[in-house]
Amino acid sequence: MRPTVGVELAPVESPDVSTPSLPPIRTAGDGADISIRDAVLTWAAAWFAGALLGSAIFAASGADSVAEAGPGWLAAGALAQWAPMVFAIWYLGKRFGEGLLSRDFGMVFRPADLLGVPLGVITQLVLVRLVYVPLESLWPEVFRTDKIEERARATYESAQGGGLVLLVLVVVVGAPLVEELVYRGLLQGAFTRRLNDWIGLVVVAAWFAVIHFQPVEIPGLAMVGLVLGLCAIRTGRLGLSVVTHMAFNATGLVLVASS
Repeated sequence: MRPTVGVELAPVESPDVSTPSLPPIRTAGDGADISIRDAVLTWAAAWFAGALLGSAIFAASGADSVAEAGPGWLAAGALAQWAPMVFAIWYLGKRFGEGLLSRDFGMVFRPADLLGVPLGVITQLVLVRLVYVPLESLWPEVFRTDKIEERARATYESAQGGGLVLLVLVVVVGAPLVEELVYRGLLQGAFTRRLNDWIGLVVVAAWFAVIHFQPVEIPGLAMVGLVLGLCAIRTGRLGLSVVTHMAFNATGLVLVASS
């Protein structure tokens, strides 16, 4: 929420009619004062619990890869991974804030957030591709387009009929909502609140990229993390970053489906 800035007039001097500058928006949400330590430790515990649950579900599928398991198992595994994280964030909100995702972490949507649709498309089609242009010229065998899209393509090709609907719900709806709440709402919020905008932005963008555990995707995901982080910093909410994330993922699916 953007703080209100008052203009004080001196009683004996000419009034200062210059427009006061607004202080920077430091975090999405202003209801929960969560420290970096609490945010990181809670994230680590919830991530570990989710990884164990997700691994157990994947093992039950009997498949060798997520793409081979299919969208049904992908959705089940994603829900298992997300549940501990969402619960942990809710718990932190109850402990340090008001227990409302809107107030504690800025999960608020407004009509202006629809600007995230073209922003997400541009990020996917232009910004991420610009990141890989020099990398592909230096290491063509490592950063080929088919290498970068390999995981997304395999997952998409495993989905048919109702499975495709599940895939869209997981990738385009569920993942953006949960990941923005975790990375921009919880982690970036804690880092920017205690340090500054730029440290929080860069640290969490790198964190977001690395935690996907796909080395070839790290440069592109880091760029996405920067865009999403800027959305949260400039609006003080998660609505724009969520919509941008959704549009980015949806565009990626369309690209894979059409090629």
